[in-house]
Amino acid sequence: MALSLSHLISVPASLHFQSNVRHFHSDSTKEKFQFPSIDPKATSKLTLSRARASVRASARARAASIPGSTSDFPEQQLRKRRSVAGVDQDELLDPHELADPDSAFCDIHGVRVHHKVCHHDDGKAESSTFPDSSRGALNIGLPFILLHGFGASVFSWDRVMRPLARIAGSKVLAFDRPAFGLTARTQVGDAVAALNPYSMAFAVLATLSFIDMLGAQKTILMGHSAGCLVAVNAYFEAPERIAALILVAPAIVAPFVSRRVAVEKDGQMRKDNPLISIWRPVLKICMLIISVTLRMLGGMIDMIRLVYAKVLAAVLRSSFGVMLVRMVIDKFGILAIRNSWYDASQISDHVLQGYTKPLRTKGWEMALLEYTLAMLTDSASKSKPPLSRRLAEISCPVLIVTGDNDRLVPSWNAERLSMAIPRSTFEVIKNCGHLPQEERVNEFLSVVERFLQRVFGVSESTNTSNSNSE
Repeated sequence: MALSLSHLISVPASLHFQSNVRHFHSDSTKEKFQFPSIDPKATSKLTLSRARASVRASARARAASIPGSTSDFPEQQLRKRRSVAGVDQDELLDPHELADPDSAFCDIHGVRVHHKVCHHDDGKAESSTFPDSSRGALNIGLPFILLHGFGASVFSWDRVMRPLARIAGSKVLAFDRPAFGLTARTQVGDAVAALNPYSMAFAVLATLSFIDMLGAQKTILMGHSAGCLVAVNAYFEAPERIAALILVAPAIVAPFVSRRVAVEKDGQMRKDNPLISIWRPVLKICMLIISVTLRMLGGMIDMIRLVYAKVLAAVLRSSFGVMLVRMVIDKFGILAIRNSWYDASQISDHVLQGYTKPLRTKGWEMALLEYTLAMLTDSASKSKPPLSRRLAEISCPVLIVTGDNDRLVPSWNAERLSMAIPRSTFEVIKNCGHLPQEERVNEFLSVVERFLQRVFGVSESTNTSNSNSE
């Protein structure tokens, strides 16, 4: 096909032509001049791509000249990435720099643990805040230790600490578990003892250490949500030191309570069945084979679990893990707080700031990741029987409190849990969500007070007469 002169003088073709001309002059004595071959399709594609690039460049230039245009979008995204749940991440602080006037810190196995203590003779008045705060002290002589749930801190007990101290006539202590509140975000391996500070074992150890710090032989443990797991595990670790358990919206999976009558009938039918007695030796051999096979598979499962733990640790401790936890907290942190209340309109800015305050501490993301990793790969708990099988062994008085509209841990689970724990007391607070101690303060305190009066046999009239005689 013939080519026009204007087609040959396009920019890429002319450059190619000049290079061939130079080659022709250098080798003019060896070969004849050959006109450069030009692909018209390639030339047209190059020309079109340059035209498109020119259009895009001019469009960007026009957009940059318009205030508030999409040229500002990257800066907006950058500012958004620097904020998590409304908390600026540019200037994170050490936990002690965020402490309240009544905050205290102590070292437990190399971890600086944040806690607060309220005394029953605290002079601060509460009548304006709590209409029913005129109750007399029961003077049971037992301190309280309060254990917060996942994502919470001592702040979740802020409204009931002093009233509880007055009701019990003793001290009330609440502390932040590692990864939460203002307790130090310790790197795994930094602690003095070879104990993971984010593990259940450390939480139990810290609880028992605070009992010693209070100078008490026994104490009442009150846990909320995931804090109930710590309370129950602390009981099994040292049952002689726990006077009572109060489980608020307990995040403990309740077992299905089997009917003893049905089990006994089934056992009697097996004894009366002649076929079962004939096949019993064969069944024993089969069970022996199965047990040996399971032991062999157990070793393989342990190897798989070890590999899984290492892979999971590598992923969570990477920059991807940090990005993931920031994204989750940013998207769902405030939503989880609102879903914890029956009436979300009661949530004030003070409450939101109290729950998001720990996001201002250095290393909060890695601490949450380490906590999650410890819960998923806790080898110590796997060596013990499941908690659901041990609930029937609890012999101390137990109070279980739940809200009738708890969207996070349903009330029917708490009711089933009360059926699994012998002689436990079950109470439901109406028009209440996952946080009875925050949303229904007076009703919650009344339930606790009735329980203490019944269990410890102390009444206000007795205390009043005793105080008058003194």
